[in-house]
Amino acid sequence: MQTLKGPALFLAQFAGDVAPFNSWDGITRWAADLGYRGVQVPTTDARLFDLQLAAESQDWRDEFLGIARQNGVEVSELSTHLQGQLVAVHPAYDAAFDAFAPAALRGRPAARQEWAVAQMALAIRASAAMGLRALPTFSGALAWPYLYPWPQRPPGLVEAAFDTLAARWRPLLDLADTHGIDLAYEIHPGEDLCDGASYEMFLDRVDQHPRACMLYDPSHYVLQQLDYLANIDIYHDRIRAFHVKDAEFRPNGRQGVYGGFQPWVDRAGRFRSLGDGQVDFGAVFSKLTQYGFDGWAVVEWECALKHPEDGAREGAAFVRDHIIRVTPHAFDDFAAGCVDSDAIARALGLAEEVA
Repeated sequence: MQTLKGPALFLAQFAGDVAPFNSWDGITRWAADLGYRGVQVPTTDARLFDLQLAAESQDWRDEFLGIARQNGVEVSELSTHLQGQLVAVHPAYDAAFDAFAPAALRGRPAARQEWAVAQMALAIRASAAMGLRALPTFSGALAWPYLYPWPQRPPGLVEAAFDTLAARWRPLLDLADTHGIDLAYEIHPGEDLCDGASYEMFLDRVDQHPRACMLYDPSHYVLQQLDYLANIDIYHDRIRAFHVKDAEFRPNGRQGVYGGFQPWVDRAGRFRSLGDGQVDFGAVFSKLTQYGFDGWAVVEWECALKHPEDGAREGAAFVRDHIIRVTPHAFDDFAAGCVDSDAIARALGLAEEVA
């Protein structure tokens, strides 16, 4: 068993144009002051990070990591959720997802995809050069608009979508393998890798690639009514990253899992700050510890009600209190005696047979 690292904080929801959230020095000082020991870095926010320099310049990396350490935090992982999303985009979402790409690429889906793949390659190289092990990302989606089978899906549609998704990701998975980096796909509605069944469809098409791993976030499973604890039992050997995020599901006579097109605050399923939702984090941390997960416990703040700075402050203490420092010995070691083969034979009533 291993003791999880943490607490860490995903910075994507906090970066902004006002100090201390508008600079790498400021935001890392702020996170450390709240009690965080690590930060997960969004690679698309130029106020905090330069992906090109991170992949190409040792001097830049040394300065970047040095500022973090001086302020009291480590970099837990880089995040490429937005670039991963753009590796595969169904045309129905072109306009919405264009905002994730540089302005010059908007309205140009093929060029946008090429840019996203190049960004992923840079992030893989940067992660390796920074001594990191996992790269959280999204898979993107081609089949997602056809999730509910009405009208009936044409035979072969889902298979073709997953074949294409796998073909786009396979070179990146091979590159990640070369550099010793696990791609940790966040299993997330809106992505074709949205649950365990779809993740396994992808694994089958990339030949169970050892770098096709998982970011575990129980909040998305609560909203799908998926057993988030059994999910750890099934996929623990693939879990390489962990978002600590809470959620609640309160179905009623008007809406359930699909939410009825309501805003987050009025949905039956909604994200909450840590401790305000329904996730049994005591059980989650216990299972991850039991299976030897030794990565970072990263707070991802998303809440329909609470102020983000309050959520961040409370989240640091929440994770710290849930991390289990593993025991170096069994609790009943005090009762152990000095045992040899003769003693074992006597204990089993086999002494005369052995003699």
